Amino acid sequence: MSISLVLTRRRLRRSALALAWPSAIVPILGAPIAQAADVPSAALPPMFVTAARAPQPLPEVLADVTVLDRAAIEQSGAVGVADLLARQPGIEISRNGGPGTNTSVFIRGAETRFTAVYLDGVRLDSQSTGGAVWESIPLSLIERIEILRGPAAAVYGSDAMAGVIALFTRRGEGALQPSIRVGAGTYATRGIDAALSGASGGWDYALSLAHQRSDGFNARTVATANPDRDGYESDSASMRLGYDASAQHRLELTALSSRLDSQYDGFLPGADDRNRHKLETVGLGWRARWNDALTSRFSVTDARQRYETEPSPYLTITHLRNLTAHNEWRQGAQRATLVLERREDALQNAPIDRSRAQNAVAAGWGYLGAVHSVQLNLRHDDDSEFGGKATGSVAYGYAWTPSWRATVAAGTAFRVPTLYQRFSVYGQPTLVPETARNVELGLKYAQGSDAFSAVLYRNRVRNLISFGAPGGCASSFGCYTNTARAQYEGLTLSGQTRWAGVDWRASLDLQNPRDETTGKRLARRAREHAFVGADLQWAGWRWGAEWQLSAMRYDDAANKVALGGYGLLNLTASRPLTRDWTLSARLDNLADKSYQLANTYATPGRSLWLALQWAPR
Repeated sequence: MSISLVLTRRRLRRSALALAWPSAIVPILGAPIAQAADVPSAALPPMFVTAARAPQPLPEVLADVTVLDRAAIEQSGAVGVADLLARQPGIEISRNGGPGTNTSVFIRGAETRFTAVYLDGVRLDSQSTGGAVWESIPLSLIERIEILRGPAAAVYGSDAMAGVIALFTRRGEGALQPSIRVGAGTYATRGIDAALSGASGGWDYALSLAHQRSDGFNARTVATANPDRDGYESDSASMRLGYDASAQHRLELTALSSRLDSQYDGFLPGADDRNRHKLETVGLGWRARWNDALTSRFSVTDARQRYETEPSPYLTITHLRNLTAHNEWRQGAQRATLVLERREDALQNAPIDRSRAQNAVAAGWGYLGAVHSVQLNLRHDDDSEFGGKATGSVAYGYAWTPSWRATVAAGTAFRVPTLYQRFSVYGQPTLVPETARNVELGLKYAQGSDAFSAVLYRNRVRNLISFGAPGGCASSFGCYTNTARAQYEGLTLSGQTRWAGVDWRASLDLQNPRDETTGKRLARRAREHAFVGADLQWAGWRWGAEWQLSAMRYDDAANKVALGGYGLLNLTASRPLTRDWTLSARLDNLADKSYQLANTYATPGRSLWLALQWAPR
């Protein structure tokens, strides 16, 4: 059973119409136009989030969400998107070595492919491994991250079985604003990024560039592997251009390119194994306000992900395209939406050269009252391979005081198999979509600087695709099968307060992600994980401390290879040197703890990062 509890304030409920979309994080379902996400973090109250594909006060959202603005991203000092996500409630990661290597993100213990990911409204996914390729997303170009925990297929279709993560690059506004940041740290890590943004005459623009490289450390802990240092080098750029033709019409173009060349140690002793990633995205959107009640948004987005390894020859190219028409009607305390979407997926992975398409229609209705809130969503996807698939969700919120709110929600979700899972030598064309049913209960409190939330959930997945024994496919090593079932259930507690001049925040996850067929716990997921953070201003510096805790995990489905639990203590500090210059530092793994996120793969020891930023004000 699952509860989603969200706090709301009476005055906000009366002033802003809110929709409790179970997956209300991406602004336009594949469109690059994001409204709440485009507001500068300095002017954006923490209770706001891009919800229901339109701006919505955060306390009004019935789903379980988190928002990270640019200030939070910079203060974290994190080197990658996944590292930052791992400090948020309900999220764990695993990685085969250091930054730049294969990375998985688990929301509420669910598979990494069960999270729908959008970058400036452009859908990211791999039709080989399934799910976003997290190591190829450059954190230095990201302005804002929004996280939704819980299935959201009734809004986003296939993929959103465990949650949605939306990332946004910078949008220009005001006078011309340049910035440059340089940094260096342990393992000969160094980087530089620069940005230029502004707005004038109805136009707004933002351009960002970033370069980072590291000599790294030996990725493997076994003597048979190559004992060399496994580093990485990345180059990335993003562009965002908008034009307000009038108060009623806006056009926007976004583009991003990222290249990553990283070393890893495979299973051939002495080999200099390399991953080469290239990610390219582009999105074009038009927003039209026809009258005070009716708004439409139209978008075309395109994403191409290329992945190649050496010296073992492997090449895969995923190409995704979305066309979306989003219509929204508001009247008083009600909001209704109608969305038409076409999704096209293609995979090239010799000898595979396959594609498929999905056409969808989605409708939603929400009501926001002083005490009661309701959100209903229904979507139908027509897949070119699997035919029709309907999903739905319902959420209800009850606020008995301005500070306390309780919610209950239920929904269904699905994910179609990747083209690799069906047509590779390990695949079976007879695979069917994975399906999920989720229920959750929530309770949330907020008053001033104090906040607390509790979310109890249960998500049951049928036709879970796993890698099984040989038989039914061309490979003698093993085959993908639909034989597994899984249940993801747990409790997430989180809160924040200000005490003794210190800002405190903490979260605790108690979960039981397991294979219902075998009764075993799912690999690389802990029963308990927690986070405690504290920040304060003292002697002209901003100081921060984090304590990340994880219980033991199993590295394999049979639960025979155990990975020990660990605790990591991280420290941060930053100080403005002058009006335009800021110095920041991060010390990770202060105690030099030895731990593993994947068996026989090393993780960073004690490591320091120093950065100097110039941003004229």
